Amino acid sequence: MAVAAENTSNPNPALELDLDFPDNPGHEFAQFGAGCFWGVELAFQRVEGVIKTEVGYSQGHVPDPTYKLVCSGTTNHVEVVRIQFDPKVCPYTNLLSVFWARHDPTTLNRQGKDVGAQYRSGIYYYNETQAGLARESLEAKQRQLKDQKIVTEVLPAKRFYRAEEYHQQYLEKGGRHGLKQSTEKGCNDPIRCG
Repeated sequence: MAVAAENTSNPNPALELDLDFPDNPGHEFAQFGAGCFWGVELAFQRVEGVIKTEVGYSQGHVPDPTYKLVCSGTTNHVEVVRIQFDPKVCPYTNLLSVFWARHDPTTLNRQGKDVGAQYRSGIYYYNETQAGLARESLEAKQRQLKDQKIVTEVLPAKRFYRAEEYHQQYLEKGGRHGLKQSTEKGCNDPIRCG
């Protein structure tokens, strides 16, 4: 059963489930928060079967947030990457593997020098199959990390607010230093944020 079918009317659209649909009916959405969305997006862009990525904000309580507002710490949004993927080419478990490899899921509201609720670790699912696989992967990762407690949240994907255009494919376009990074499928070049 799709999570979206459970959506109820809510006076605050930011609290509603993400009801967008992929461009192709055979594709699915996935949504992850794993720190600053620039590097996370590039990692997912390189995955075979990922059709499209967008960075934005989700899981907060303020409709139509801006980057500045999210960074103020008053909206509870997460910087997320929403991925459109072909599950026949890229199983959801492949995306989960990239998610776990890309960040430290044991640091609450931070990744490296980036601190704030917008940098928290989260898997935001679109259906019950994704929810089950996300929980299984979290349990497996927790067994691997033993005594280090994972703080990743696993929740239904709320309304996705696309970030400002300059954030989209930021590292592919060169980032702040103008050094373009490859989005070629299968590329293993180190990802340089900034």
